[in-house]
Amino acid sequence: MTTVEWDVTSPSCPSRVILSRIGERWTMFIVLALSERTMRFSELKDRLGRVSPKVLTETLRALEADGLVARRSFPDSPPRVEYALTDLGRSLLGPIAAMRAWAEQHVPEVLESRRRAQGD
Repeated sequence: MTTVEWDVTSPSCPSRVILSRIGERWTMFIVLALSERTMRFSELKDRLGRVSPKVLTETLRALEADGLVARRSFPDSPPRVEYALTDLGRSLLGPIAAMRAWAEQHVPEVLESRRRAQGD
């Protein structure tokens, strides 16, 4: 079996698509919210706050296409749809936890740097 070497800094590397998905504005927040439990669309929207229904729908569809989120629909009246992380989606929780910890630890320094850059 041949091992493929991926280089995300190479413009032609397909791993860039994955990093782009993870780096999209709402992806990490959706993954973190779904790490708590399976959620319906409205629950997820309420949990995330200021995301528009259109953007949430588009992001969930993309995450589903990438195999990170599973969508399950029920033939209830009215129809009910639930979203949950897949095993692949759950595998992102470790890296996201590290980024979250870094952000929460360094937010004072970043805010101070922004303040200085604005000349306050």
